[in-house]
Amino acid sequence: MATQEYECPACGGVMEFDAPTQKLKCLYCDTAISIEEYKKIVSKGNASSANEGAQASDNSDKLSDEEAETYGFGKDKNVYICKSCGGEIIADKTQGATQCPFCGNNVTFKEVFTNGRRPDFVIPFQLTKEQAKQKYKDYIKGKKLLPRTFSAENHIDEIKGVYIPYWLFDTNMHVALNCEATKVRTWSDSKYRYTETSFYDVYREGDVPFVNVPVDGSSKMPDDLTESIEPFDANGLKKYDDAYFAGYIANQYDVDEQKSRPRARERMTNSAINEIKSSAQGYSTVTVRNQNIQASGEKIKYALYPVWLLSTTWNGQNFLFAMNGQTGKFVGNLPVDKGAAAKYFAISSVIFTAIFAILELIFRI
Repeated sequence: MATQEYECPACGGVMEFDAPTQKLKCLYCDTAISIEEYKKIVSKGNASSANEGAQASDNSDKLSDEEAETYGFGKDKNVYICKSCGGEIIADKTQGATQCPFCGNNVTFKEVFTNGRRPDFVIPFQLTKEQAKQKYKDYIKGKKLLPRTFSAENHIDEIKGVYIPYWLFDTNMHVALNCEATKVRTWSDSKYRYTETSFYDVYREGDVPFVNVPVDGSSKMPDDLTESIEPFDANGLKKYDDAYFAGYIANQYDVDEQKSRPRARERMTNSAINEIKSSAQGYSTVTVRNQNIQASGEKIKYALYPVWLLSTTWNGQNFLFAMNGQTGKFVGNLPVDKGAAAKYFAISSVIFTAIFAILELIFRI
C-alpha cells in the first residue's frame, strides 16, 4: 500500500499541519512551508529528504493480510512498516492517517482514501491541542452540580485530533401542510376569569432548500456527539489534500451515503416542516394535521471535518468530550453530584412554590 510521509526539506525532521499558520511545519527546526510549495519541492526533486518522505512506495510498507494474521492481528487491522524507523504501525481498516508510535512520523495511507470514494473536501483544523485542553478546563469550571473531587482527581487520559468522515447532502424540500391553529383570548371580571379559544384551518406550502447538511459516516462516532458540535462553517471547505492530515488521525467512512440518507432526510424534513409551519403567524398554537413532503435535486458530497476528542476517567467511569476543530464548540457529559442536585432542586421547588402562591394571591385580589 502506498504511504505518504512528510519530512522537512531543511533538516529531515517530522512535519505536521500547523493549524495557526495553515502550513506544514517542522517540529524540530520550525520551518514552515505552504502545502503548495511543499508539493513543488517534492515534484522538482529539489530536496531529497522531502522527496524520500513524500514519494509513494507500493511495496513492503504494508504487511499482507496473511502476514498480519500470522503476527496475531485481526482482519479488521492494517499493519504498515514505518519507512523512517522500521517500526510496525497498526491501524484500523478505515484509518487513513496516523503517527508512528515509535518515532512520531506522520503517515498517510493513500490507498484507504482511494479504495472507496475519495473525499471531495476537507475542513482543515483551525484550533490546536492546547486550545482544546483550555476549552475543557473552561467547560468544567463553575458547574454547580459537578462533584468537587472531579476537577481535583480528574485528568485527560487521551486527546487526539481526528478528521471525521461526513456525507454532505444538498436537497430541495417541497412542503405542504394542513394545520389546525388556535387563537386564545382571556379576560376577567370581579368574579371570574374567562378563556375563549377560536379554531382555524391553516394551509401552508413552500420550498426549503438545504445545502451541506452533514451526516457523519463513521459507525464508531456517536451521532448525538457529532451533531452536538455542529455547525461547521462550509465556507472553510478546501479541496481534498492529504497533507492536511499530517499530525492528525483521518478516518475513511464505514457507513456509506445510502445508509446515511435516511438520517439526512429526517433532519431536513423536520427543519423544513418547522420552517414552513413558522410562517403561520398570529396564532396561539399551530398543530400539523397532514403533511406532504417531496425531495428533489439531491446532491451528495464527501468531506472530512476536524474534531478534537478528549477522554477522561473518574471514579471508574469513562467520559468522552468533543470539540469542533474549526469553531471551538465543546460538548460532553459530566458526572452529577447527587447530593448537590437534590439540594439544588429542593431549593428550586421551594422558590417556585412561593412564587406560584404569590401569583395566585394577586389574581384573587
